[in-house]
Amino acid sequence: MRNKLKFYSTTDRSVRVTLREAVLGGMPPDKGLYMPEFIPRLPQSFLNSLDSSDYQTICLEIAQALLGDDIPSAALQNIIHDAINFGTPLVWIEDRVNTLELFHGPTLAFKDVGARFMSRLMAFLIKDSGQKLTILVATSGDTGSAVANGFYDIPGIDVIVLYPAAKISQIQEKQIATLGKNITALKIDGNFDDCQRLVKTALADSDLLRSLRLTSANSINICRLIPQIFYYFNALRQIGDYLSREIVICVPSGNFGNLTAGLMAKKMGLPVQRFIAATNINHVVPVYLTSGTFAPRPSVQTISNAMDVGDPSNFARILDLYNSSWKAIQKDLAGAYYTDDETRQAIARLAHKTGYVLDPHGAVAYLGLTDYLAQNPRFDTGIFLETAHPAKFKDIVEPVIGKPVNIPLRLKKFLDREIKSISMSHRYPDFKEFLLLKSN
Repeated sequence: MRNKLKFYSTTDRSVRVTLREAVLGGMPPDKGLYMPEFIPRLPQSFLNSLDSSDYQTICLEIAQALLGDDIPSAALQNIIHDAINFGTPLVWIEDRVNTLELFHGPTLAFKDVGARFMSRLMAFLIKDSGQKLTILVATSGDTGSAVANGFYDIPGIDVIVLYPAAKISQIQEKQIATLGKNITALKIDGNFDDCQRLVKTALADSDLLRSLRLTSANSINICRLIPQIFYYFNALRQIGDYLSREIVICVPSGNFGNLTAGLMAKKMGLPVQRFIAATNINHVVPVYLTSGTFAPRPSVQTISNAMDVGDPSNFARILDLYNSSWKAIQKDLAGAYYTDDETRQAIARLAHKTGYVLDPHGAVAYLGLTDYLAQNPRFDTGIFLETAHPAKFKDIVEPVIGKPVNIPLRLKKFLDREIKSISMSHRYPDFKEFLLLKSN
């Protein structure tokens, strides 16, 4: 048995904390991000038998490899059984093109996987502490709804979701701001980067931390990334002869947590040759991949709003995985970016050609994958991630495809609920005052 896994800060690798400290703390005091001190390589026997395993068994094997000395096996099994209770099917679209549908959870977005796992793990870690945990979440759309619903009514945990006013879809706002109980929604007068800045500043505020036990459920928190590793392996489980194929995966990317999880999966042995980071015109990482220069900038609003991030937090983790080597990153990762017009055209073209309806984020990934496959014929299998159900973006998708999008029942139930959000400026003193008042 190895020693329990420790986590270090991307800013200072000499920092070492336990899983409990990393998950419940969320972010190191030095404003870096936590990373596991090593990423275990999964045994070849596990990789060989993916296609004969079920999804929850795969999840448990990966979780035990990363956390097995920190969480008792029975507890980990219960967490996975309760959290990962929906599938991530791989769907054939056209020649060499498949999509991994990650929208079959309660809020119809990929972030259900991470949020539900995190809520159960956090509840396990604090169950005997006698202290309330407050979770801060900045969202550009789907993170907030997944976390709000994943943590709804979880004992001992309060959640505060910050979202940018007038920059998320109505359905996303309804999923975030109508729950009540232990979920508080703050409508911030600003963009996602302002929301993210407020959260990161609060998590590093020593004065505030004396009054509140704070953490984050964004992909800032390493606990969000760990379960996202699961579905990359589940994708390959659904491909015949996956060990002998040339596989490329395209990930629609905003804050880059999803892609970071994919690259961590590759370090664990995922037999995929290449990844593609596909973004909208908030393209600081694709530009870095061609130029070697990372230049964050204010985000620009697009129809793929969950990707409207001008300074992606998880880029620090990608640099850390590759020891800040641009050439090493380029070896595993290509980049592409697309305009709103190109995104709409892709949605319309695929719906007309095949009947498959993309959401705007999946459409960006579809474009990234198909362009890459056209230029690289050696890859016989391409996968792009479809991260949200198109009904969550019906106001964008319906005019493009010329017909209504079917709204699943579990999404319809939110539409008639009353929004209970609190409006707030993007000034940190206002946010801090709110948190202190709420703690009293």
